[in-house]
Amino acid sequence: MTDWRAVGYGFVVMLIAGLLATFAPVVGHAAAGLVGGFVAGYLAGGGLLSGFWHGLLAGSVSGVAVTLLLALFGGLVGLVGGPVGSLLGGAGVLVVGLFLTFLFAVDSALAGAIGGVVGD
Repeated sequence: MTDWRAVGYGFVVMLIAGLLATFAPVVGHAAAGLVGGFVAGYLAGGGLLSGFWHGLLAGSVSGVAVTLLLALFGGLVGLVGGPVGSLLGGAGVLVVGLFLTFLFAVDSALAGAIGGVVGD
């Protein structure tokens, strides 16, 4: 059973840590995923698989939310180039964002597994 409270806390931690990570772009965002995944796994408890699942969900939800916001922003900025520019700008950001969502969900899941073991 999924503990959505734990996923929600992991999501919020990832967003806050991600905002703070703008000062250290590459290392900071990877660390944000690790910290948020650990929080989700720790709060969910239940061992390795439960922590892995909750960390994966928290990383995926935060990645999708940020990707959708950035794609919307890319579409609005691309509007300067007309409708085709808007479509290409938003779609390009969406594709790259979904790929990054997958990458960040993996590290969140691994940190969540560790958090699930520690939380037990």
